[in-house]
Amino acid sequence: VQLQASGGGLVQAGDSLRLSCAASGRTFNTYTMAWFRQAPGKEREFVTAIRWSGGNTYYADSVKGRFTISRDNAKNTVYLQMNSLKPEDTGVYYCAARSLGVTSASIYYRSHEYEYWGQGTLVTVSS
Repeated sequence: VQLQASGGGLVQAGDSLRLSCAASGRTFNTYTMAWFRQAPGKEREFVTAIRWSGGNTYYADSVKGRFTISRDNAKNTVYLQMNSLKPEDTGVYYCAARSLGVTSASIYYRSHEYEYWGQGTLVTVSS
C-alpha cells in the first residue's frame, strides 16, 4: 500500500484546510486510516482515525470540534477537514493505514499500530 498525502500549506489562524490522502491497493476499504502530526522538535502525535466503514471516528482532544476525518472508499481517499486552525496545529501531517483488525480502541491512537505511512504534508499556521 502506498499513501500520498496532499493539501498542506501556509494559512492564518482561523483559516481552514483540507488534507487528502490517496491510497493504492484494492483493499483500501478494509483499512483503518489515521492522521498523525509532528511539530518541530516534538514527537509524532495522534490526530484522528476512522474505521474501514467510516462509521466510527476518533479524535485527539486538541482537535475535537475543529477537525473532521472522512473517507471515500470508492476513491481510495481519506480526508482531513481542518477548521479554526491555530498556530499550535503547525506540523507535518502524516496519513497512516492499518490493515489488521482492531481489538481495542486504544490501538487507534498508537502510531506503531499502523503499518503504512505517507510522506507527510506540511501545515503552517501563522498567528
